[in-house]
Amino acid sequence: MKTSDFDFELPESFIAQDPAEPRDMSKLLVFDTANGQIHHKRFREIGEFLGPEDVLVLNSSKVLPVRLLFDADGAEKEIFVLKDLGDGLCQALVRPGKYFKVGRTGSFSDVNFEVLEIFEDGTRLIRFELPLSEVLAQFGQMPLPPYISDSKSLPGQYQTVYAREAGSVAAPTAGLHFTESLLQNLEQNGVEILKVILHVGRGTFLPVSTDLVEEHLMHHEEFELPVAVAEALNNAKALKKRVVAVGTTSVRVLESNFETEFTAGKGNTDIFIYPGKYQWKAVDRLITNFHLPKSTLIMLVASFLENKGIADPTQKVIELYEVAKKNNYRFYSFGDGMLII
Repeated sequence: MKTSDFDFELPESFIAQDPAEPRDMSKLLVFDTANGQIHHKRFREIGEFLGPEDVLVLNSSKVLPVRLLFDADGAEKEIFVLKDLGDGLCQALVRPGKYFKVGRTGSFSDVNFEVLEIFEDGTRLIRFELPLSEVLAQFGQMPLPPYISDSKSLPGQYQTVYAREAGSVAAPTAGLHFTESLLQNLEQNGVEILKVILHVGRGTFLPVSTDLVEEHLMHHEEFELPVAVAEALNNAKALKKRVVAVGTTSVRVLESNFETEFTAGKGNTDIFIYPGKYQWKAVDRLITNFHLPKSTLIMLVASFLENKGIADPTQKVIELYEVAKKNNYRFYSFGDGMLII
């Protein structure tokens, strides 16, 4: 399967720089795979399509303020923390790379650091004189994606309202549309709401660089499926309820932990879901955003369409994106949503 099949043109004017206000006033494209109908709604109207027969699964991971910016040699420098390794050590992306050579020492706001190693993928091993949690808490900034370059958003707007467990370097963006009142209304209407954890890594949003989809090396991400949630999901399946995944990150947890039933646990998943190969086991409905061209995320959406019986899922996902463009939907992290039923 060619990676180029998942490419499409998107003028910059479609890329959302700020979230909808309030959150649930974002647009919602609903695609009914049973009859091919498309409905254009506001996200706050999603309750028209969800009820007591549905279990909504959210990813409660919280975005860390992992961007560290400082000036040196008359120019801005950046350390983008990917992983806290303990004892002040971290793995990080850096900008510009030529500045962060092995042995480089520096400081910002009186916090000293040293570059200890350059890994094969170009990331750095950096040691801070303070625990990383303290450094990020005092000086870290929210890691907005690079395609968001002119945003007036506040830090809290790049968090879901139900974010609790810190660990992500990017937001699970399908959940950004929910407000507390919308979730309460859904619960009052009988929708069961459960929370899993997947800490989003940088690999989630990277485009696939190989010519063939099958040759792409999928990244790993840490997850947790709590015991009580696994039990509730198994009970829901026994009652023939529909599992509705909020975002591709929730999908990765659910599909990684289901064979004949859900299994609780913690771990890492490198599950790669794309059309033509993957057999869906756990998820019945999908809430998602409009994703980058040639990304693993748009491939996952196409695979879900295939699972729902769409004959040419790759073509269909591109068609749905074209419909979204014609109706002035906003794309990517702060953009609008889509529900596939």
